[in-house]
Amino acid sequence: MGIVGMIMFFSAFTSAYIVRKASANWYNFPLPNEFFYSTIAILGSSLAFYLSKKAYLKADAKTFKGLYFLGFLLGFAFIGLQYAGWESLQAVGIDLVANQSSSFLYLITAAHVLHVMGGVVALVVLAVGLIRGRFDVPTPKRTLKIDLTFTYWHFVDILWLYLLVFFLIQQ
Repeated sequence: MGIVGMIMFFSAFTSAYIVRKASANWYNFPLPNEFFYSTIAILGSSLAFYLSKKAYLKADAKTFKGLYFLGFLLGFAFIGLQYAGWESLQAVGIDLVANQSSSFLYLITAAHVLHVMGGVVALVVLAVGLIRGRFDVPTPKRTLKIDLTFTYWHFVDILWLYLLVFFLIQQ
């Protein structure tokens, strides 16, 4: 799904959230701390990818690879922290079917994690090329692959920030 499609997809979900929030049986609850920690992880991953691209353009393969794999690990940390956040919610009785508000939170955050996992697939493909030494020397084609992968990653990062702020405002 392209970035525009993702914007429409999450706009529809957040719009439905607002409409359903007007119902009488809506329940507000605080977001788990893990969601805030995951925000640090995904912001860190975007920063690592940004800096790795700068190193790549300077033909500094060692720094590029190191920062790339740091960003990659932070991406996995984001996914793990999202899961830990869901576990924290369940531990206090807020599960997928507890009420409409929790169902929306699980649905929207899970949909986002699935999109992040799509980004991870692209990162794995790029990582295979890195391991095989295909990105040791910058070329326009390689730079385009990096740009497309990182643009998608930065987008899911910004999307998470939007969703987090959205949930905070709606509380």
